[in-house]
Amino acid sequence: MQATLLIALYAFAGAAASGLVGAGVLRLIRRRSLTASLTVVAAVGVVAMLAGTLAVAWAMFLSPHDLTVVTTVVAMAAVVSLATALLLGRWVVARSRALTLAARSFGDGGDFAAPDGPTTAELESLSRELAATSARLAESRERERALETSRRELVAWISHDLRTPLAGLRAMSEALEDGVAADPGRYLKQIRTEVERLNDMVGDLFELSRIHAGTLSLAPTRMSLYDLVGDALAGADPLAREHGVRLVGGRIEPVPVEVDGREMSRVLGNLLINAIRRTPADGTVAITAERSAEGVVLSVTDGCGGIPEEDLPRVFDTGWRGTHARTPPAGAGLGLAIVRGIVEAHQGRATVRNIPGGCRFEVVLPAAS
Repeated sequence: MQATLLIALYAFAGAAASGLVGAGVLRLIRRRSLTASLTVVAAVGVVAMLAGTLAVAWAMFLSPHDLTVVTTVVAMAAVVSLATALLLGRWVVARSRALTLAARSFGDGGDFAAPDGPTTAELESLSRELAATSARLAESRERERALETSRRELVAWISHDLRTPLAGLRAMSEALEDGVAADPGRYLKQIRTEVERLNDMVGDLFELSRIHAGTLSLAPTRMSLYDLVGDALAGADPLAREHGVRLVGGRIEPVPVEVDGREMSRVLGNLLINAIRRTPADGTVAITAERSAEGVVLSVTDGCGGIPEEDLPRVFDTGWRGTHARTPPAGAGLGLAIVRGIVEAHQGRATVRNIPGGCRFEVVLPAAS
């Protein structure tokens, strides 16, 4: 029993010395290829066995013949181990390089495609994570392109909508200045109308900038939908009369909500104005308010004839206007973007869908507790 313990002690001492040397070598080559590290690990295992054997032989526990046999076996094992380590290292390095080349597609704006063929579990997990990241980056790039397109359209349409009233104001002011205006009172009234329109446009831009910057401050109070809708209908009634459109308040339930009254009145006003302008004369614009399983639903239905299906996802985009609405009275395409921003600030959502003869805008808000 004592001899066995001594043999184990000498073998451990020789193997430990080899392990310490191997650890030092691994530290020195830690920035080198994985092939070199695997080769060192395989070599450490074989050398540790040989060192332990030599230590036992030095302690006179092995005969010269046994030492020769053991050394020969260890040498053959060393050849096989090193060859296996080199093959494994080259395979893993090749797979890593293929993964690196595939990952370069991120910088080129492409999609990540995992290399074909078998791989280790760790590299397979890394490939899945890179694929998921690639998908998220693709979605982000698509959103960025859509936002950039929206910004360009907004700048173009705002420039057009500003140029028209400014040119009219300049012409009318020059006519008044030169004293050639046949009816100065009518000119002054028209100037005031154009100035108010420009003021509304600037107000919309300011409101939208606050929404996008996340600085829209809300002061929610408890109020009834009945009062909120009633005020909105009263405010839109003159415009409806001007366009010959009937305003109808359908199912208006007196459901309490916690909202910012001023901002929510803006939401309903924008929806009603949008519906009235796109509904032909003798048409009807209806508004309803009722409780649902999701909360409180406010809906505005118009008679615009419907929106093309391909345009529905863009209705609430900043600066978007339908091809039939690119005229100054249609506004700068900011009203519905403001609607969505205010509604989302109230933890709600705004949607639109086609119905027979028109479309329906719905605003879903959380019900007050």
